[in-house]
Amino acid sequence: MRLWEKARGIIPGGNQLLSKRAERFLPDQWPAYYERAKGCELWDLDGNHYFDFAQMGVGSCILGYADDDVDAAVVKCIGLGSMSTLNSHEEVEFAELILSLHPWAQMARFARSGGEACAIAIRIARAASGRDAVAFCGYHGWHDWYLSANIADAGNLDGQLMSGLAPAGVPRGLQGTALPFHYNDLISLERLVSAEHGRIGAIIIEPERGTSPAPGFLSGVRAIADRIDAVLIFDEVTSGFRVNIGGIHLILGVEPDIAVLGKGMSNGYPMAAIIGRKRVMEAAQDSFISSTFWTERIGFTAAIAAVRKMQQCNVPRHLCDHGERIIAGLRRLALKHGLPLGINGIAPLIYLVFNNKQPLECQTYWTQEMLERGYLLGGAIYTTYAYTPEIIEKFLEVCDGVFANLKLHLDRGDIVDQLKGRVIQPGFKRLT
Repeated sequence: MRLWEKARGIIPGGNQLLSKRAERFLPDQWPAYYERAKGCELWDLDGNHYFDFAQMGVGSCILGYADDDVDAAVVKCIGLGSMSTLNSHEEVEFAELILSLHPWAQMARFARSGGEACAIAIRIARAASGRDAVAFCGYHGWHDWYLSANIADAGNLDGQLMSGLAPAGVPRGLQGTALPFHYNDLISLERLVSAEHGRIGAIIIEPERGTSPAPGFLSGVRAIADRIDAVLIFDEVTSGFRVNIGGIHLILGVEPDIAVLGKGMSNGYPMAAIIGRKRVMEAAQDSFISSTFWTERIGFTAAIAAVRKMQQCNVPRHLCDHGERIIAGLRRLALKHGLPLGINGIAPLIYLVFNNKQPLECQTYWTQEMLERGYLLGGAIYTTYAYTPEIIEKFLEVCDGVFANLKLHLDRGDIVDQLKGRVIQPGFKRLT
């Protein structure tokens, strides 16, 4: 905590990622920094040991921390030189591998983070369509094109990301170029299309996140994109590779024009992909999209090793099994103790919220007590291949005892008195 306080004085916000700020988990108590991580376990700077039932690297480590196979490939890559004047042949190898998973796509571009990959996808879509306006729902990163939705109305992103998110630093000239609609609500998209009179050149959505698509929703969005000749983008930065290798859209039966992949694809090493139909992707040549470190070798090497291991071990099946076991166990415990715990999301990415008058206080208490017992916990659980049934059962056993105490203090009305620090800050609000 002393290092976190020091960081806040010399780094705006304390770090580089909102999702890792200590205040979002447990103000005044969260360990904030790690010394070592392996599997689903990590050790903080004071030597304390934890099992990670929080974010597993914000969902980036599907296989687990420091996976032996991926790390071995990376170490070999480093020994051969991770960067040079020439291109790495792994770039072509990974392009072939990722496109082989998506028969509808013929071309790929690469980046190193999900947010910038979404920005690249939007740039390509605008170049291909010749139109500026983007219809969106869901969360798609920090770049200007997205935050510009809040220039005219600070509430536009309230249902998509965070309430009152300020577009400070975003040029006001972008006003009216990013237009929100609601997931599972085709009428809201139709109204938007009608109101914009041919301005929309791209539609970007997360195909599935906290809520499953209603029958006909995705196919309806696809039909609207076809009708107005807009580029349809599926953002699978978070959902990709968890339920299905390559992306959840492959089992939902609707094909986009562009798909964006990242996060868990390379198991903790920076890597992102923008794949799409040739007729759309070729528009990238009409725009300047270029960066030195998109060519480094480590990201491609890690992604090749990680995707191949996911294929060999049927990793998504394990992620779903682990998630279903956790969901069933938490629901059983919530019922046992009479706690109003809401659980949603897909099995490998579980969202947790208390549906009562003190949801943040309850979450703070749960996180506080689990931390003291050696578990990292937040408002979401990203499952990992490194979990075992035994680890999960022990986690649920510890939750059982914490839930009993939580119910006791709720009944007494003294839950706030049990907190050893401030209440957690609200997390991301995503469209569900």
